[in-house]
Amino acid sequence: MPSLKDQVAAALSKITMPGTGKDIVSAGAVSDIYEKDGKVMLSISVPADKASRFEPIRAAAETAVKSIPGVTKATVALTAEVAPGSAPKAAPAPHGHSHAAPAKNGIPGVKSIIAVASGKGGVGKSTTAVNFALALSARGLKVGILDADIYGPSVPRLMGLSGEKPEVNEDRTLVPLENFGVKVMSIGFLVEEETPMIWRAPMAVSALTQMLRESAWGELDVLVVDMPPGTGDVQLTMAQQVPLTGAVIVSTPQDLALLDARRGVAMFQKVEVPVLGIVENMAYFVCPNCGTHHDIFGHGGAAQEARRIGVPFLGEVPLEMRIRETSDSGQPVVATEPNGPHAESYLAIAGRVLDTLAGKPERAAPRIVIE
Repeated sequence: MPSLKDQVAAALSKITMPGTGKDIVSAGAVSDIYEKDGKVMLSISVPADKASRFEPIRAAAETAVKSIPGVTKATVALTAEVAPGSAPKAAPAPHGHSHAAPAKNGIPGVKSIIAVASGKGGVGKSTTAVNFALALSARGLKVGILDADIYGPSVPRLMGLSGEKPEVNEDRTLVPLENFGVKVMSIGFLVEEETPMIWRAPMAVSALTQMLRESAWGELDVLVVDMPPGTGDVQLTMAQQVPLTGAVIVSTPQDLALLDARRGVAMFQKVEVPVLGIVENMAYFVCPNCGTHHDIFGHGGAAQEARRIGVPFLGEVPLEMRIRETSDSGQPVVATEPNGPHAESYLAIAGRVLDTLAGKPERAAPRIVIE
């Protein structure tokens, strides 16, 4: 019996690639086919200037894959190559007219969505996101966390869910896993921990959108989104297409990290997503033997930056072995040592974010004026 990948390729070979006289497989438009536990992901490369015309091809491919026995989930994305200088121009509006930006569709049952982001990797963003989500839960809120770091998902390990797989319900939507009272969804549940995610941006964005909008989140007060580091396509898609309540920026104290954090703040501000504040992670180290306080990466840089750009400083978290140990073991410190000094840092950060949200006015959709 042919493998599932072979069956997928055979199904796709019945779909014609417009303008070539070939099917999409022999035309070389289909990416490597990824399959795991009945979940299939692939992308189709199309001309950038004709991408909108290929949506029926994408939909037909997804339908064909879903119809194969044994396939429980199919994700098909369009990947468009853009030649230099060929980006399509927006159609001009009548002089002086203004248009409200398209409404962002919310997630049914989810009241608030908070992005936890950083300008660069290695600053402890995911550890902060997980403990922040748990701190919100400890304050009595119904909380979920979406691991949007497609290329480096670490939330499954941090939440003690490595190796677990989500179920698909009768509506063919993914059922988030749950631990410590928090619902969790991550691409890390669908791939092996050591499998590299060699995906082009459109495919990563498509997978993220599906996890966000086709998961059975139920009723949540807050959905925390662990964003990938930087300011690329995934971050921009989240900011432009998802009604984010606000963003929390994580940085370490040194100037190099703060330089990247500024870019993250600037990106959210440009797309009119409120920056709820900055967290200074690895703020200081206290020697466990002598009790001496060491500012390994400097100290106070994030607080100073927050004052400079006029956003709240949410607090600092020390560089502490206990936080690292509990994170690596999937027993996050807020959940397993809720009365300890390190959990207190995250609980205080969560409290300040909630205070900010409580006093935040309703935000109108941005208006774009074309001169």
